[in-house]
Amino acid sequence: MGQQVCTGAMTQCTFGVAPGSLMVIPISMVMAGGPPAANIMDNKPMANVMPFGMCQSMANPMVAAATAAALGVLVPMPCIPMTMAPWVPGAPTVLLGNMPALNNSSKLMCMWGGVISINLPGQFTVMVP
Repeated sequence: MGQQVCTGAMTQCTFGVAPGSLMVIPISMVMAGGPPAANIMDNKPMANVMPFGMCQSMANPMVAAATAAALGVLVPMPCIPMTMAPWVPGAPTVLLGNMPALNNSSKLMCMWGGVISINLPGQFTVMVP
């Protein structure tokens, strides 16, 4: 069984240099041990998914331009998450706001090639299948 993810969860991108956090707007009015619980649609850049410090992905146009200007030496640039699809797979048997609940094994894809995972779910008492 996975753990329910909520506001304050610590996240990490494969191309980010620092951990980020997940912010959940309490639209579904469901709490998980205190903080608002997340569902798979809590994937909005800069509203739900916070930046990961600097981005090192060459698929990111800012990183590619800075690296080209530095004659091929990788130059990380500030992270701006580009997440368009929902978290996958979530917990399809538990619905929050008519969407599957977000558990700690779910992943989120960034358009710049990164895979965002959940390091700490934000709480440790509520489990979801």
